[in-house]
Amino acid sequence: MPLPPEPNAPTDFDFIIGDWTVEHRRLNARLQGCEEWTSFSGRSSTVRTLGGFGNLEDNILDFPDGRVRALAMRSYSRETGAWSIWWLDGRTPTSLDVPVVGKFSDNVGLFFADDVLDGQAIKVRFTWSAQPGRNPTWEQAFSNDAGQSWETNWTMEFVRAS
Repeated sequence: MPLPPEPNAPTDFDFIIGDWTVEHRRLNARLQGCEEWTSFSGRSSTVRTLGGFGNLEDNILDFPDGRVRALAMRSYSRETGAWSIWWLDGRTPTSLDVPVVGKFSDNVGLFFADDVLDGQAIKVRFTWSAQPGRNPTWEQAFSNDAGQSWETNWTMEFVRAS
């Protein structure tokens, strides 16, 4: 039973509410100069939560070596006007990834976090694009030089499920 949204809820992520098929491209190795990508399909379904001040995205990722379930959780801070995004991966179900935090401007959302990859401090960037008339896209990039350069390592294109 869907609960009604709050009248002043943000609309930034309204574009992703619903059911989707997803085309993924993932770089085979991160921050190692790799140029080989693996493509695979998936599905996602996103619902509003917290009266529209949050949402949950349930995911199926059909990796070449097997299916994985995952969840993206997003919440909006009224004080800062920023969104926080957490990722929960079914392969490690007891730990949330460090949240990326950011905002939308002109239908593009940029979200950042400090994290660690293989013992090395990195910066993480998510880029959401919700251009009218086009399929939504998401991109993940890492930086190991404090954000001076970025390596995109995962892209997704969302197509509305029929």
